[in-house]
Amino acid sequence: MKRRSFLSMGAAASATLWLPRAFGAQLPAPGGMPAHGYDNLLILVELKGGNDGLNTVIPYADPTYYQLRKNIGIKREQVIQLDEQSALHPSLQALMPMWHDQQLAIVQGVSYAQPNLSHFRSIEIWDTASRSDQYLREGWLTRAFAQTPVPAGFAADGVVIGSAEIGPLANGARAIALVNPAQFVKASRLVTPVSLHERNPELAHILDVENDIVKAADRLRPTQAQMQLKTAFPGGAFGSSIKTAMQVLAAGDAPQGQPKRGQGVAVIRLTLNGFDTHQNQPGQQGALLKQLAEGFAAMKSALVELGRWDTTLVMTYAEFGRRPRENQSNGTDHGTVAPHFVMGGR
Repeated sequence: MKRRSFLSMGAAASATLWLPRAFGAQLPAPGGMPAHGYDNLLILVELKGGNDGLNTVIPYADPTYYQLRKNIGIKREQVIQLDEQSALHPSLQALMPMWHDQQLAIVQGVSYAQPNLSHFRSIEIWDTASRSDQYLREGWLTRAFAQTPVPAGFAADGVVIGSAEIGPLANGARAIALVNPAQFVKASRLVTPVSLHERNPELAHILDVENDIVKAADRLRPTQAQMQLKTAFPGGAFGSSIKTAMQVLAAGDAPQGQPKRGQGVAVIRLTLNGFDTHQNQPGQQGALLKQLAEGFAAMKSALVELGRWDTTLVMTYAEFGRRPRENQSNGTDHGTVAPHFVMGGR
């Protein structure tokens, strides 16, 4: 079996193994110790807009690729070869140390049955884990946490950074949304575990929610006493989001950098915007993939510092991929399948 094929299979297995440990985790004991499955951390990274997979993981040995992409195809001499068939976009160079250490896997051809090419509907299918003809209100993580609740000692079920959209944590999970990471506590809001039409409109309930916001945000706010990370994070909105995410984790750690059991969050979701590349794709996608790769390298470095790398699973996803044939605007239109990255220390 080829190494790349093995890693792709391993990636799918890793995702499968993480979920049962969370879903099947035992409830916390009266003493406050957390469910063992929630010792692990899931970090989801949405490639918003639908990343072009064929210019990310490139079938450079297939002449059809260059026939379909005469203008936007990545030249053979520029690609980062993975094996005799596949290569990475040159902007993804920062991922190669993880690839060589077998801490990065590529899952090819990711999609769902009867794909929908609408941004709104397709990401809704992803976020709710529904069939394409099924409409669910709750996010897939919300349903998972309803089945096996995150221990009470956690500040929140999840934190969403860089987006107001709660995604897989919608309609039920205790999720804090940090739309602007620089604002942290001021911009944070707690999404209550009840749907809008079920909320109690009375003042007492409003005050309770506000009190929860303050408590949750305060527990995740960076402090002078927490571990100070040495990792250098890249600039830009995505780099800032990753830095905030790592600060959220550090806030739940002891000063020596050891994770406190029962502290912090179970899931972090980040968003990298701009992948809807209908025109002038090469420069735009190249810049985004560079942000992604350098951000992931910094994320790994910080997770190693925090002692979390071996218990963290990082996964990318997007509403869809792009079509194989380039369009007349040096871009690509909405397609179906796409490759995605999975990484972690084990």
